[in-house]
Amino acid sequence: MGTLDGLHALVTGAGSGIGAAIVRALAKEGAIVSLVGRRKVPLEEIAKSLPNATAIVADVTKTADCAAMVEAAHAAHGPIDIVIANAGAAESAPAGKISVAHWDRMIGVNLTGAFFTVQAALGDVMRKGVGTRRIVFTASTAGLKGYPYAAAYCAAKHGVVGLARALAAELKLSGVTVNAVCPGFTDTPLLDGAATEIANKTGRTVSEARAALAKDNADGRLISPEEVASKVLWLCSPAAAATSGEAIVVDGGST
Repeated sequence: MGTLDGLHALVTGAGSGIGAAIVRALAKEGAIVSLVGRRKVPLEEIAKSLPNATAIVADVTKTADCAAMVEAAHAAHGPIDIVIANAGAAESAPAGKISVAHWDRMIGVNLTGAFFTVQAALGDVMRKGVGTRRIVFTASTAGLKGYPYAAAYCAAKHGVVGLARALAAELKLSGVTVNAVCPGFTDTPLLDGAATEIANKTGRTVSEARAALAKDNADGRLISPEEVASKVLWLCSPAAAATSGEAIVVDGGST
């Protein structure tokens, strides 16, 4: 028996990195999982490896896609009990050189997409007469402090933390808990992209760039996706029923 047996979890950004680790952690505890992302192949590969999972292609920055995403999850597994708004992206630039397109991309996928995801599923998670219901956002330590050359990303992730806290206050009498996890630099394809961008701009090697990012974490290493997933799993468990409105940091103690 798992702690999440029979609960239906919808996870965005589920095709790789933290999202894929969350999917596997939830499924291991008995959850039925709807995996959402923009790339069909990795979603289907992960779904096929799990006992009860469905891959759904959607762009969370579009309300129509989010509505269709929830409809597809319903058709496959019934009402949603757990929503993990994990989809995200990161770009860097000096503040004076951030274009409108850059700003819109960072706010769009990281903040607006997180809101659209949850809004589309609110009717399910707020339904009465059921047990565990959870909303968890993947934010970042960039949602709690500033980083140079990441103004748009930091603004978006600060917004995600604020969104989680606002929803926690709004839904506190409904039995739904709402929290955010805030990882430091984590060993994911997203970080690989950041390291490559740093290398291209500075002349460092990618390995040197990765090492520099790791130094921001207290113990000087990159966080693993599984470490983040373990915090999400706990927030989804019955043990976290009294925890809401929190921003759980996973960075070794730097923040």
